[in-house]
Amino acid sequence: MYIIKVKGVARIPDYVQLRDDKFTLLAYFRVDRPDKSLDKIGLGDKSEYIMNLVKELPFGKILKLEL
Repeated sequence: MYIIKVKGVARIPDYVQLRDDKFTLLAYFRVDRPDKSLDKIGLGDKSEYIMNLVKELPFGKILKLEL
């Protein structure tokens, strides 16, 4: 799984994308509101770990996420 942090522009907020190994989009959520999206794909129990990675991840970089 891969995680990408996307910088928002003007009134569009920052977003996070979670993609599988084939780079198919699994989740797309605002940095400040990850709750429902992570629960929906079964990663609600790992949300704290994922959001800590997101805080440190620079915009536009792709990080391979090992869960």
